[in-house]
Amino acid sequence: MGFESILFRDLNTYFINEDKIKEDNLEENEFFVDLNLDQIINSIIKDKQEEYNIKPFFYLPLNNIEDIYYRQEVMKDLENPKLYELITTFTEKMHSMRLHLHLVERLDYKYNKQGWFLEAVKDYCDAVLLISKNISLINLKSNGFLSFRKYIDNYVKSDYFISLKSRLDEIKKELLDLEYCIIIKGNRVRVQKYNYEINYSKEIEKTFEKFRQQQVKDYKFVYTTNTGMNHIEANIIDCVAKLFPDIFSKLDNFYNENYNFLDDKIKRFDCEIQFYIVYLDLIKKIRKMGLQFCYPEISDSKKEIYDIDGFDLALANKSFYENSKIVTNDFLLENKERIIIVSGPNQGGKTTFARTFGQIHYLASLGFPVPGSKAKLFLYDKIFTHFEKEESIKTLRGKLQDDLLRIQLILDKATPNSIVILNEIFTSTSLQDAIFLSKKILEKIIMLDLYCIWVTFIVELASYGSQTVSMVSTVSPENPEIRTFKIIRKEADGIAYAISIAKKYKLTKNFIDKRIKKE
Repeated sequence: MGFESILFRDLNTYFINEDKIKEDNLEENEFFVDLNLDQIINSIIKDKQEEYNIKPFFYLPLNNIEDIYYRQEVMKDLENPKLYELITTFTEKMHSMRLHLHLVERLDYKYNKQGWFLEAVKDYCDAVLLISKNISLINLKSNGFLSFRKYIDNYVKSDYFISLKSRLDEIKKELLDLEYCIIIKGNRVRVQKYNYEINYSKEIEKTFEKFRQQQVKDYKFVYTTNTGMNHIEANIIDCVAKLFPDIFSKLDNFYNENYNFLDDKIKRFDCEIQFYIVYLDLIKKIRKMGLQFCYPEISDSKKEIYDIDGFDLALANKSFYENSKIVTNDFLLENKERIIIVSGPNQGGKTTFARTFGQIHYLASLGFPVPGSKAKLFLYDKIFTHFEKEESIKTLRGKLQDDLLRIQLILDKATPNSIVILNEIFTSTSLQDAIFLSKKILEKIIMLDLYCIWVTFIVELASYGSQTVSMVSTVSPENPEIRTFKIIRKEADGIAYAISIAKKYKLTKNFIDKRIKKE
């Protein structure tokens, strides 16, 4: 199959309607804010969104393993510095082309527009020839780039492109070779053909060249090229066009016949490749912090999933500018294990760990390398999150009722292929009621056989069944007030942190007994 897209293995599989996938219309994607995915996306597209409108691509996770691997292969090729540099140069020339086309749209005078149109076509031809010539020298492995290379090679050999380039060169040469005189007398301007009059500028420069002793300031006036003509300049060019009707007729025909010169597939490639570039630029920066990324193996069946040395990408991106350290963590679910119960002291990294779990799965569904040194992940259908929200007076519901309704909506929509992330729910009710309600929800989650990560103060959930795994945020043994931000797989006894605090303040039974004896 010929080249269609560098992002989609088969365009017909994904019907992209930007009006439907804009962030404001994605009600089902509330998890973006909960997982801080919105922070990641907004930070990396901020300089590209206006020109390329790539944001919708980040809201369209892939639902097919082959489609994900298609993107992974493209990204691996793009990590080759030679290819990255080539693509960057190509996109810069295409950017210059668009600037010239935007200028053409704003200008009023006919030949002014057509002159800048020639520059836009030149940028385009230079970009196409550049990538066609140099991409053949790079060892490519991805189907996406191999298909694009074949397409671009055929394109530069097409009759249309050959004609476009030859006519462009011919017209530009004839325009550059034009010679004419402008005679200004008072407020009158007369334009006539150059009749081999003496060029006194050259004679003057030649005469005074012998007096030059050192480098001096150049007082020549440089005309700006980022604005259009004024009415006087436009009238002069109109007069020149009358003097040389043949070449300006060619320019006129070239403009009218090639106004839509930009190839649709090359245009799409130029836009879509930005999706990879912005993410690759991000991970290059994060790797400087000593953190790792890997291309995960993707599974669409209930098997082992894991990530080694994972981390919260939004937090890492923020920490890069603050020069703060990022702690990595692992997770593993195997056999019947589906649910991670995370407990431990407050401010110990539990919520960050839960976000990491969701981020990694979502980034993998976009075809990106994910935080970690090695990973195997699940091809989910939907991600659901329940993070604490403030009570809203508009709903006329209490916190507990709101929690229950939100959980019910999640469980009604969830399937065995879904991922559910719960963070500190039922904090507004008694411990006894929280345990009762949590166990009921846990039963439903187990029955659905979906993947879940649950941050909770209810340690009883950690040993509810063979489907649950207990992970605990740890503190420094010497000082329990210091969080290590390491989340490890261990039994949740609910007292380890309390014992550490008691030891610090000498309130354990042994310390108290010693005090009593002294007294």
